[in-house]
Amino acid sequence: MEPPTVKTRTPESTMPSSASSHTAPGAAAGDAHGLGSYTVRDERDETIGLFGRNREDFSQRYHLTRRGKIKRLAQIASIAREFDVIHGLTPVRLRLMLEALGPTFVKVGQILSMRSEILPQNFCDELAKLRADADPMPYVAVLETLSREYRRPIEEIFDHIDATPLGSASLAQVHRATLATGEDVAIKVQRPGVRETMAQDVSIMRSIARMASRVVRSAQVVDLSGVVEELWETFEGETDFLLEARNLGEFKRFCGSYAYMDCPRPYMELCTEHVVVMDYVDGISVSHTDELRADGYDLEEIGTKLVDNYAAQMLDAGFFHADPHPGNILVSGGKIVLIDLGMVGRLNQRTRAVLRQMIFAVAAQDSPQLAEGLLRFSGAKTDPEDYASLLVDLDGIVKEFGTVDLAELDIAQFLASLTQMAQRHGIAMPSSITTVGRALVTLEGLLDEFIPDVNMIEIISRHIASGDTLPGVAKKELATLGAQGRRALHGSLAALAESRIAMRMLTRGQLRVNMELVGSQEPFAMLSDMVNRLTMALIVVGLFVGSSIVYFAGMKPIVFGIPVVGFMGYVVAFVLSAWIVFDIAIKGHRKKRR
Repeated sequence: MEPPTVKTRTPESTMPSSASSHTAPGAAAGDAHGLGSYTVRDERDETIGLFGRNREDFSQRYHLTRRGKIKRLAQIASIAREFDVIHGLTPVRLRLMLEALGPTFVKVGQILSMRSEILPQNFCDELAKLRADADPMPYVAVLETLSREYRRPIEEIFDHIDATPLGSASLAQVHRATLATGEDVAIKVQRPGVRETMAQDVSIMRSIARMASRVVRSAQVVDLSGVVEELWETFEGETDFLLEARNLGEFKRFCGSYAYMDCPRPYMELCTEHVVVMDYVDGISVSHTDELRADGYDLEEIGTKLVDNYAAQMLDAGFFHADPHPGNILVSGGKIVLIDLGMVGRLNQRTRAVLRQMIFAVAAQDSPQLAEGLLRFSGAKTDPEDYASLLVDLDGIVKEFGTVDLAELDIAQFLASLTQMAQRHGIAMPSSITTVGRALVTLEGLLDEFIPDVNMIEIISRHIASGDTLPGVAKKELATLGAQGRRALHGSLAALAESRIAMRMLTRGQLRVNMELVGSQEPFAMLSDMVNRLTMALIVVGLFVGSSIVYFAGMKPIVFGIPVVGFMGYVVAFVLSAWIVFDIAIKGHRKKRR
């Protein structure tokens, strides 16, 4: 099929003179390259079962076959042999191997780079370097993808599409274009087959996780199946560009309250599952500090406003950019522009309140407040016997981080220590907290490298303190009281409805009461034991008395001068007597050991 004809700009006519400092809006970052067969799913082809579940399962949806899985597994094994996995991996070789394995494993490596409780810190540091660039896909493939997505001539939508991409990663590629209506836009096009490749890798991981769970059944081992499912949810979210377009729209509304913040505006009518069309932003990356200074920008002001707004995203709005690396932060027209909203985080009101308490406690060097915040933050429901050891570990974290100067506070190490402590006590940290930690560590690294004069924790603590004014506190308290009052009112109405039903049943003689005496199980068990022993003792006495009567009666037949019936009675009585004595002795010994 001949690709659609679209007027293209040459690289010289489209790229600014300082092209290295200009970053493409919405460029996906942090993946390795890899292409697969691309299959467009027609919504009209989907079917549902009238008398059962959806007939389209995972393998059918992504066109996975056993042959394809075996081929991919052989490819993975070949790469693993090439890097000599059996004899161990250094941090550098692990990073290179993940890049060679493709986008799925690169994403796994990026996630592991933030999990120092799983890998040593030197491995985490190396995995953080996983490259973001990839070989650009052919321009013809971009045009074909657009044509398939829109199902009409793309000349009706775009007047120009630049042949040279602004940015290229394994997940997507970004091109500058002009709409037929004249707007200057950026088009983010998903690479053909990337979701199918990821789905195939995840399918293999699921099989491995199932086999591992059958061989190793220990509570101390990581829930591999859960990790794989969480990984797939992340992949699905990042490869659904409609979700990213909605995130852009929501973040654009958030930025409306800040004169110094902005993000590209999405064109929702042109966005699909594999394409995002948004405003083109010609800006300077925060990593190019010399160009920012040359344009008259104050780096400290940029850093301060960026961190303060990030605090507002997390602690006030509960909706924040989850991947604030330098390539996703531009400065354009006096505004800080955040791009690539494929990864966002969300925090509920309770989590935001606990985060405020923790960050403010670190800033104020208030150890008791930090300890209280950590306990609320973890949401630990430990037994009283474990509570003491939990407090001991918390005291260690407080002593290490609660008294350190703000300029020397290592957020990455602080969060790693907190996560390791939670893991030791079997505390499952919410996934939203992991996202917060990853974002804060990324932002801290950006500031340390490019704007070292800005202290993130100090700025965030000032933001929290400024929000704790009397009007602010009153507003929050009123909102909390309103929510609690609403829940209490609904609870009271529900209780009245239940009591009405109970009274009706009582008047009709239909009310039954199930009563349980807490702590009564052990006394009842002891009483049952006593009754059983007493019953057995009565049986033994009866056997002895009966056998003696038979003996003196001289009933035949007689063995060893004793009637057979009497002899059997004596034997049974002796066995039962021995069992009673043995049972009493064993249970008494167990009680002493307790």
